[in-house]
Amino acid sequence: MAELHVSIVSADREVWAGAAKQVVARTTEGEIGILAGHEPILAILAPGEVRVNGNDGSVVRITADDGFLSVENNRITVVSRVATVV
Repeated sequence: MAELHVSIVSADREVWAGAAKQVVARTTEGEIGILAGHEPILAILAPGEVRVNGNDGSVVRITADDGFLSVENNRITVVSRVATVV
């Protein structure tokens, strides 16, 4: 099974990076869940939580302010003005 390569960055640092099986985030259009093989997208983040479900069953929760989310070739990049691991 393919995995996602995730990078979450804020204006001043990398907040979290690693492999995952799923990412769930709030966008201005609603909540979105992303699995490996997802079509490329670019979405505007809504303030809220980004949840990264790891391949090992772990869950990382990150609060994110406004920003954007990009998906392409099993790589997810979340850029937020302010982001913090909860």
